[in-house]
Amino acid sequence: MNGIRQATYALRVVRRRGGDAAIVYRRRVNLRHEERFDRIAAISPLAFTAGAGLLKPSIRALAGSGAKLTTGPFHPLDPDWGARTACYALVAAGLRNASRLHTAAENLRRADGVEAAWWFGLLEGSHRKRAVRALRILIEAVK
Repeated sequence: MNGIRQATYALRVVRRRGGDAAIVYRRRVNLRHEERFDRIAAISPLAFTAGAGLLKPSIRALAGSGAKLTTGPFHPLDPDWGARTACYALVAAGLRNASRLHTAAENLRRADGVEAAWWFGLLEGSHRKRAVRALRILIEAVK
């Protein structure tokens, strides 16, 4: 079992007024050559509930089948599940249709981890808006 110190991605569940939400992080090296988690995106309470089918298996990949989405500590994610979760967080930002968010989460759950990592690379690039829109259409988050 990998710990949080070896994880490339991490998920942290937080409690908000609207319910439980999450924040996705990615490990990067800062200017002082120290490894730190950088915030990728937040997952709203609505997207958190709709995307539970993606988020639960993502933490169970490293922590085992008994792992639960608990508030407080960082949950380590393996690179494939971390890329899927990061894509979901970026795509779900600003969306309010729960059934579409659920469909998007299920489509990303079934997606190949390498393909999700490729999409995440596009989402981090200079044409982010176009990549977000294209991925939203592909995973059926929007019409």
